[in-house]
Amino acid sequence: MQEISAIEEFQTEDIMSYNHSKITYRLAKTLSRYDEQYDILPELEFELQYGRVKPDIAICKHGKIDWLRDIIRPNYPPLLAIEILSPRQALSDLTDKALDIYFPSGTTVVWIIIPHFKQVTIMTPNHQNTVISGTLLDENTGIELALDHIFG
Repeated sequence: MQEISAIEEFQTEDIMSYNHSKITYRLAKTLSRYDEQYDILPELEFELQYGRVKPDIAICKHGKIDWLRDIIRPNYPPLLAIEILSPRQALSDLTDKALDIYFPSGTTVVWIIIPHFKQVTIMTPNHQNTVISGTLLDENTGIELALDHIFG
């Protein structure tokens, strides 16, 4: 007789916290000014060519809303993916996701927000830059975001 073991599994990215939730809200609120240009999609899971991801906020080209036929997991990459480091998550979880899934699937920029240090690392396939003050700018989309709107 084979023994069956029940193991509780969880993904650390699914563990939310107050700060994580507050930053997600502030980002969505601030990014709402781009609603006419892009779809601002918090917590939507994507089925991309190189894997499944769920950015905290995805910036995508406008899609057509069909209220009768919803899309559970879009299969196109976000133009910009924003990931917020959770309290019990390793930073390498997010950088690996960018390098192994987002970039090979066609996403050109990933912003990784590290709440503990009030910083944002902007990653592209060939470069990264960490910002601790001032304004973030995504040159592909024209999206600007002042860090004091996130951490203020």
